[in-house]
Amino acid sequence: MRSFPDPGSGSGSVPAPDRRLAPRARRWRGVLALAFVLPLAGCATDSDSGADSGRPAAASSASGPATAGTGTGAPEVRAQLRVDGDVRQYLLHRPPTSAADGDGPRPLLIAFHGRGADAAELRAKTRLERAATARGMLVAFPEGLGHGWGAGTQVTKQRPDPALDVRFTEALIKHLVRTERADPGQVYVAGFSNGGSMALRMAAERPALLAGAASVSGQLPTGAAAVEPIGPVPVMVVYGADDPVRPLAGLPSPPPDPEEPILPTRSARDSAAAFAAAGGAGEPVTREEKGYDRTVWRLGAEAPGGDRRTGGTVQLLVVEDAGHTWPGSTVPPPEGFGPVSKALDATDTILDFFTDPGPGR
Repeated sequence: MRSFPDPGSGSGSVPAPDRRLAPRARRWRGVLALAFVLPLAGCATDSDSGADSGRPAAASSASGPATAGTGTGAPEVRAQLRVDGDVRQYLLHRPPTSAADGDGPRPLLIAFHGRGADAAELRAKTRLERAATARGMLVAFPEGLGHGWGAGTQVTKQRPDPALDVRFTEALIKHLVRTERADPGQVYVAGFSNGGSMALRMAAERPALLAGAASVSGQLPTGAAAVEPIGPVPVMVVYGADDPVRPLAGLPSPPPDPEEPILPTRSARDSAAAFAAAGGAGEPVTREEKGYDRTVWRLGAEAPGGDRRTGGTVQLLVVEDAGHTWPGSTVPPPEGFGPVSKALDATDTILDFFTDPGPGR
C-alpha cells in the first residue's frame, strides 16, 4: 500500500525541501484508499452522554459485537466516541485473553497517524497492532479531524480550538479504561510526523496521564504554536538524519500554505531536551549503535513508569540513511520522502522502550 504524504506538525501540505534547511518540492495531494475496510455500524450511544454534557458517547462495530469490559469482543473493532459535540472515530485492536491474563487491566497504546493519512495507513506502515498485541497491549488508532491533528497551541481558521484533540485523547483514554480494562497506570502514546508531534503534545501537557510517549519524524511545535513540557515522563524521539520534509534541525520558519498554516517546530534534539529538562535530567550520554546514534537523558526518580518500575529516560535516536519515514517499515514512502532505514525497527524499539524506559541497552 502506498504511504500517504505527511508534511509534519501542522496541517495541509508542505513543499518538499531543497538542499537547504527546508528544500522546496512539489506539493502532495490526494486521498488514500483504505487498505483494510472495516464496517461501521449505526450509532448506539451511552444514555448519559452527548454533546451538551461534554461526556463521551460511544458506539462500536466489527465482525462481531464488542463486549465492553469482558475481553470477549472482536479482536478488531471500529468505534465512535462523541466528544465536544464531534463524533470521533477510532480503530481498536484487542489482545487475546489468556488464562494467565484473566480479567486484569491491560496496557494501552494510543497511536496517531500523520497528516493527510488515517488509522489504516498508520497500521499498515507500522504494524503496531501486531507487536502490541503480542505484548498483551490494547492499541487504539484514532482518526484526526481533517486527516490531521492539532499538535500545536496556535488558533487557526481550520482549528479554532487548538486543545480539541488533547481533550479527545483524554476522553478516549478514560473510555477505554472504563470499557476495555485499560490500565490507567500503563497508558502510552506514539505517532508519526504530525501524529508524532501530537504524541509529544500529550506528553508535554498531560505527563501525569501517561507512562511513556514516542514520536517518529515529529518534533515539538514552537513560535506561536509552542508546546512546552510541564512535567516528567519517559519520551523517545526517533528521527531520520536525512529527513527532507521536516529536517532534523527543525523547521522554525515554514513556508505559507493556503489550506492550513504549517506549524514551526524546534529540532529533534531540542524537542527531546525539553522533556529531559522538565524531568530534571542530568547531562546526556550519546553513543553510536549500528545504523543510528542514541542520546540518553536519565530522568529524576519521580518520573512515572507504572507499577513495575521507577525512573526512566528521554531518548533521541537519530537514524542514518533515513528520511521522513518509519524505520523498519515495509511500506514504500511517497516519492521525495527519503529512504526507509532497515537498521532499526521503530515499532519494536518503541514498544521495548515502553516496557523498560530505563537507560538504553
